[in-house]
Formats: sequence, C-alpha cells, structure tokens
Amino acid sequence: MTGHAGPAEKLMDKSLQQRKQLPHGIPSWVTDKAVFFVTICCKDKVRNQLCHDDVAKLIFESVEFRQEKKDWFVYLWLLMHDHMHVLVSLPVDKSMKQVIAKWKEYVAKRTGIRWQRDFFDHRLRSGESYVEKAAYIRMNPVRAGLVERPEDWKYVWEGSVLQEKSGGSGGPALPEEQSVS
Repeated sequence: MTGHAGPAEKLMDKSLQQRKQLPHGIPSWVTDKAVFFVTICCKDKVRNQLCHDDVAKLIFESVEFRQEKKDWFVYLWLLMHDHMHVLVSLPVDKSMKQVIAKWKEYVAKRTGIRWQRDFFDHRLRSGESYVEKAAYIRMNPVRAGLVERPEDWKYVWEGSVLQEKSGGSGGPALPEEQSVS
C-alpha cells in the first residue's frame, strides 16, 4: 500500500466536505395541519447532552413558550442522550427551517449544546403513520436499554391535546381534525 487515497476515497472525502443542506421547504399545497416527524441531533454523538434535568427543563420550557407563541404545535417531543424526536405541525406562514434554527440557537446559547447543522423531517401522510411514529418515538429509550417501559422515560413532553385524546395509557392519537390523507 502506498498510503495514497484511491479515487473512491477521494470522492468520499470530497462529498463529506461538500455536504448539501437538506431541503426543508414545505410545499404550498401542504396545509398547516400537516404533522411532521422531526429528528434533531447533537454534534457530539458520544456523550449525554440532553438528558439532564436542568437541560430538559430548559428545552421543554422553550417548547411550551414557542407553542404559546404559535410558532408550532408540538404533539410529542422526546429527548435521548444525543438527539430528539418530535411530532409537530407548523403554521403555513412559518418556515420550518427558520423556526427550528432559531429554537436551536436559543437552546445552544443557554446550554452550550452544539447541534448538527441540519435536521431530518418527514411529513406524515396518514393517521396510521402518526400512530406508528409516536410508538417508534416512545420506544427509543426502551430500545436503547435506558428503561424497561416507555412510560418510565421522564424526558418527554406531550401537547395537551394528545393527553386528552389518548386516554392516558393508549399512547398518543392524532386528533381527528389533524388527519392527513
């Protein structure tokens, strides 16, 4: 071996350096009742940055504050050590990219958390998909071996509509008026 990178390695290095930003534009035909599954990751994937009571308190207070300002409507927000999952709707006049970027900036300034540049989002297309995503989110701490049951995980925030509609033990359910086909 010569120690020089071959064409494939050079191409891979170049693509990592020139990573494209993910498009987060919401098409004009999507209503403000659309629900999105969003994942936001910390830059440092090795250590626990989010699941500390003081950090979680600040995050959930900021979620609630922005909910009251009508920047978004959060159905479910769950923290893991180095990432978070969210089920959220945004008004059509708000840019998802700007809303989340401003929120990440606020949290970073108060906690020192360094976020990955972007986030992942996926628009849910049916009530069934919502139930599946909510179950997936709630099972994250169980799959990670942090708790035995999803309800034992304390780093979760639910919108009040979900708490009322879910009947407590059945898990969250998409409100009827929010169903997307």
